[in-house]
Amino acid sequence: MSAARAQPFSWPVRVYYEDTDAGGVVYYANYLAFMERARTEWLRTLGFEQPEMAQTHGVLFVVRAVHVDYLRPSRFNDSLQVTVEVVNVGGSRIRFLQQVLRGDEEIVRAEVDVVCVGSGSFRPARMPREMREKMGKQE
Repeated sequence: MSAARAQPFSWPVRVYYEDTDAGGVVYYANYLAFMERARTEWLRTLGFEQPEMAQTHGVLFVVRAVHVDYLRPSRFNDSLQVTVEVVNVGGSRIRFLQQVLRGDEEIVRAEVDVVCVGSGSFRPARMPREMREKMGKQE
């Protein structure tokens, strides 16, 4: 099921000193943490808390693949927006387009594949229908 293109979810992030490297710019791996936080907050807005998903539905989401383009540096104290846009929702996989923006300037762009797995087995599992429907019908 493909999701209709809607306005991407956006989550604010402030760059702290601890996020930067010796060169004074955000350490590249920290962008992945920023994107993870944004996806978690996006799930929360849909009514899904990850611990409850594991307990109630017996499923978790894990990152399967990430393709990242680092386009510009960001620095200490920058105010960023991290977006989450659903590109495709399948039976057990979600593909996201995520961007890190400073105002209108694109800093990082990533395609992220997330897979639904059983919380005990960590083997691929179908997402509950309610989740697929909410993720595929964003406004």
